[in-house]
Amino acid sequence: MFGEHRLKTQFIKIADQKIHLVEDRKGLVRYRRGNIERLIKGDGEVLKLLPAPAVGYGVSLLMVKLRERIVVPPKGSFQGFLDVPVEIDVEIGNLSIDHFIVGREKYALYGTIENGKIARYHVGPFYVDEPEAMGIAKVILSNPTKEWKGLDRIIFPIRGSTMYYKGNRAYYPLILITLKDHFPEVNNTGKAPVEGAVRVGSGEPLPNFRMRWEG
Repeated sequence: MFGEHRLKTQFIKIADQKIHLVEDRKGLVRYRRGNIERLIKGDGEVLKLLPAPAVGYGVSLLMVKLRERIVVPPKGSFQGFLDVPVEIDVEIGNLSIDHFIVGREKYALYGTIENGKIARYHVGPFYVDEPEAMGIAKVILSNPTKEWKGLDRIIFPIRGSTMYYKGNRAYYPLILITLKDHFPEVNNTGKAPVEGAVRVGSGEPLPNFRMRWEG
């Protein structure tokens, strides 16, 4: 699904969306998705379907409310996965010709009413093994303190983040969470979370985000 597609007559299904390419005369190809239409002069180019961060209306954070609270022992660490929302960018060469959201959008307030920010919101479990999902974030949790630490949600920065894909799966960069004495420190490393993943974009790491709501 993700990656390059020849500009020829075909259907491409992405979650709840469907792209229809139709070859026309004189090397033209019609691109349709719902009521979105584009007329493309092929010239040997390919259509690229690429994952993008789930920024929706321009948010900078993704908040995942965990179905089960995570508890980490002193000096302990472990890793797992989240299924998370992503968006899709459609490109010809370096030009974006379409951008869309898959699935249902949800948002929540992160922080106080007076000083909080709107974040993209998702509820899901913390998986020990990689789930069968289109959007995935790999998370490594570490607790360097002498106390037990708990966590019931994970928030990390996504605006300007690079992305990765492998087959039908889209990945955020590897996320590191350090459960310090006060607020957990979150690092969007910019690094590939799995071997063989293809990088999208040239975004820099988004380090040193301090997350509230540690349990």
